[in-house]
Amino acid sequence: MKNILCVLGICLLLINCGKGENEMFLSGNIKGLKTGTIVLQKIQDTTLVSLDSVVVDGDSNFSFSEVVESPEMHYLYLRLENGDLIDERIPFFAEASEISINTTLDGFAKDAVIKGSKNDSILKLHDKLMQRYIDRNLDLTAKNFEALRDENDTLLAQTKQQQERLLSSKYLATINFAVNQKDYEVAPYLALARISDANIKYLDTIYKAITPKIKDSKYGKALESYISERKSENQ
Repeated sequence: MKNILCVLGICLLLINCGKGENEMFLSGNIKGLKTGTIVLQKIQDTTLVSLDSVVVDGDSNFSFSEVVESPEMHYLYLRLENGDLIDERIPFFAEASEISINTTLDGFAKDAVIKGSKNDSILKLHDKLMQRYIDRNLDLTAKNFEALRDENDTLLAQTKQQQERLLSSKYLATINFAVNQKDYEVAPYLALARISDANIKYLDTIYKAITPKIKDSKYGKALESYISERKSENQ
């Protein structure tokens, strides 16, 4: 009997340890929120599904516990007391760790400060680097409008060429960034979410660079499948 109890105890311990290794503990605060429902969601088979929800009634703090088998994007939505869904969402890279998200009701997505997710920190760094390309493209778009208004075909051709070169530089920057982050799930995610229409050889470059552990992740497997589909279409 003692041996049986001992074996059962070890099994339970192993189960609990395994769960903890893949569990995300998400907590935070939405300043200014009095009453509403916070919804945790993710994309599953191309559909946005709700995983859990927390009702807020007077206390704007919230917490979730969710098993994350492989780091992937999750989203926080907010449904107000009257049933209206805030037309914003907070995207964040979920992983098995303690993650905090603090924001405000008025600036739900804009004011969000996310801590505790290494992949999310890397993704935010990438998007910050990309901002200069976005700003430059806005400048070129404004010049395009001016050229169209003034019927200046020469300027229109120049700005079009500049935009094409800028897009190419932006894609190459993302490729280099992803390759340098080959130890993290954010690398294949960037290939799929930011430059999926890039030349297949560049996507291949990212896939070949990521480590075996990342190849076996959700986004690693998705990138492999996507590359195979693209290659099949081109045959």
